Amino acid sequence: MFQNLDIFRTAMAMARHSGSQQALSAQNIANSDTPNYRARKMPKFQDTLRNSMMGQRATRENHLHGQVGRAVEASFTDTPLDPNGNSVSLEEEMVLAVDAKRQHDKALAIYRSNLSVLRTSLGRR
Repeated sequence: MFQNLDIFRTAMAMARHSGSQQALSAQNIANSDTPNYRARKMPKFQDTLRNSMMGQRATRENHLHGQVGRAVEASFTDTPLDPNGNSVSLEEEMVLAVDAKRQHDKALAIYRSNLSVLRTSLGRR
């Protein structure tokens, strides 16, 4: 039953993705008054997970063609520019930051729940 523990890897990837989204939102908010700054955004977690499952995956650093942890590239937003050339929307960034927090909390809840199931199945509490 516990031959494949991908749920833990998925929860960890979800927590990392939400942390990256939170950092990117903080960077965008910090540069909200910087002239000609283009806001950046992360792709959705579902898209990054789907793309990472399509290619080869390495389980160790020494494997040739796979990658252990694929870096997710942030893209620039397509929001209209302010007169000073800045494309940061504070309202949108606040929503993205709250969404990242929720996603991180969900990842931790999944991890804790599956860890308790694993402990119970091993006879430990």
